[in-house]
Amino acid sequence: MRNGLLCTLCVCVLLSGCSLLERQYVTVEPHSGKFWESEAAGTLRAENYQDIVNDLLLLIGQHRETATLRLYHFDNDVTIADRLEQATMEIQQQTPLGSYAVSYIASVSQAQRGYYEIKLQIGYRRTAEELQAIVSATSPEAVYTLLRNALDRQQKELAVRIGYWGPGGETQVEDAKARLREDEGLSAFPDWPETFYYPEQGPVGLLEFRLDLPEPEAVPSDDPGEETRP
Repeated sequence: MRNGLLCTLCVCVLLSGCSLLERQYVTVEPHSGKFWESEAAGTLRAENYQDIVNDLLLLIGQHRETATLRLYHFDNDVTIADRLEQATMEIQQQTPLGSYAVSYIASVSQAQRGYYEIKLQIGYRRTAEELQAIVSATSPEAVYTLLRNALDRQQKELAVRIGYWGPGGETQVEDAKARLREDEGLSAFPDWPETFYYPEQGPVGLLEFRLDLPEPEAVPSDDPGEETRP
């Protein structure tokens, strides 16, 4: 009986996903009855502000450039315009994936019977292949191993989604980079690899590393230059 209760509890925790976090964001899934109104036509639905944010993240995770969003239970055009602006700002400034991948989100709304129809256009700073190449880690402790593996595969860039960013996360990242520089004999280049944190404000959820090795500094020659011969 006890084992059965424990199993039930585990299933409930797994199904709850991010509900234990302070901010809830959708997990990208190919088929989600909650959000897709008509997946074949690229149409989603939203009944509140959080649904709008989750719908946008769902589209971004699939690198969709255009889609239709149907909004239910919203009062008027002004309310919808405010909520859409707020949602797009949140996506681009506060979410890891949005701040990493999105260049802009444009929308046009039109009232329909019982709902508002929104035509979305999303511009990206990253390709679909770059989004698919993002790797996941539970914490910054995995950064050194991931960087080491990326170098072994001769990758030029590495993007890492961090599941938990606790106190001292940036220190852990910098320690991992210092260890990597020492292993590679690049201790003279304190800024390598170049690192970007997403989002810039608030808890970090995604790290980007540029792994191009620094160019060796030119060694000055003792010869002031060849003299012109007659």
